[in-house]
Amino acid sequence: MTPFGQGPSSTERLVLPGVLTADQAARTVAGIAAVQRPDGAIPWFRGHHLDPWDHVEAAMALDAAGEHTRAEAAYRWLADHQNPDGSWYAAYADGAADAPTDRSRETNFVAYVAVGVWHHYLSTGDDAFLDRMWPTVFAAVEFVLRLQQPGGQIGWKREAEEDGGRDVTDALLTGCSSIHQALRCALAIAEHREEPQPDWELAVGLLGHAIRHHPERFLDKDRYSMDWYYPVLGGAVTGAAAKERIEARWDDFVVPGLGVRCVVPNPWVTGGESCELALALWAMGESDRAVEILQWIQHLRAENGLYWTGYVFEDEAVWPEELTTWTAGSLLLAVAALGGHDATATVFGGDLLPAGLEPDCTCGGPARA
Repeated sequence: MTPFGQGPSSTERLVLPGVLTADQAARTVAGIAAVQRPDGAIPWFRGHHLDPWDHVEAAMALDAAGEHTRAEAAYRWLADHQNPDGSWYAAYADGAADAPTDRSRETNFVAYVAVGVWHHYLSTGDDAFLDRMWPTVFAAVEFVLRLQQPGGQIGWKREAEEDGGRDVTDALLTGCSSIHQALRCALAIAEHREEPQPDWELAVGLLGHAIRHHPERFLDKDRYSMDWYYPVLGGAVTGAAAKERIEARWDDFVVPGLGVRCVVPNPWVTGGESCELALALWAMGESDRAVEILQWIQHLRAENGLYWTGYVFEDEAVWPEELTTWTAGSLLLAVAALGGHDATATVFGGDLLPAGLEPDCTCGGPARA
């Protein structure tokens, strides 16, 4: 792997007044690179676990900064450690891919590889990479869609074998919104390869319909800010409906000057949720508000360029005391989108990905063995 700073790293697109200078951006990228293992694995931080979703988020940030060799290594790690059924486990011990710490298989974690792979291809134009990763993406999508329910929603996870290995059919709105984005990226890959996947198109349409029109099909988690903005971030809710959704609970979740609460009523703002809301605002065409959110959370920035996970403002305390690669990754991706990085703008721009097929009715969804 190319040492950081000796490859084609480019941080000029990651400069944003009040958020990042070029030097600060380079330090943040270097912070993520320092945590990455030689085999490509990117844990939350050294000594903590790796989960597949946050691993991809950090890899995408590396691509946005021009660190393509490092990002490719992260995707190679996924290809090398994919389970025979197309999944990954929910968590792996740092530095020990053969030692999962959570053997359940969460559908939104599994699906997200498609977002990262398409983002890497758009960043590099590397068709050979896309050819190598296509079987990995295909198997992951097929695993995820085996848990899709007749109403379009996708079950949360498959339990660990030692816990019975059953499919948990309860669906999470945040997770399904992320899967909606991932399936659209998978469709984009399939279209680029001229390998149409009509079942996937139907699945995306059914899922989007459920997210937009059937909140009763998802577990009630509306205390969490992610359930508020993720239908927008994942591209299922757009236009006037997106604007209405965000405005309806803005005052519940946004703490002016500090960031976005993770969960109400807790006095805790988090960097990841703040950056993701900024991405959703950018996707809605509200770049000014997105920049303001990112400026607010600079109180979470540490000397090494990484970001603290959160801040309890009633106690004026950083909590938990951890500097996570995925928080830094989400910040870099939000800045990249605002700066016009084409690959990042494409995977988070709702109108730039295949939309799937809107169902004529909701009387039944795809059946998979």
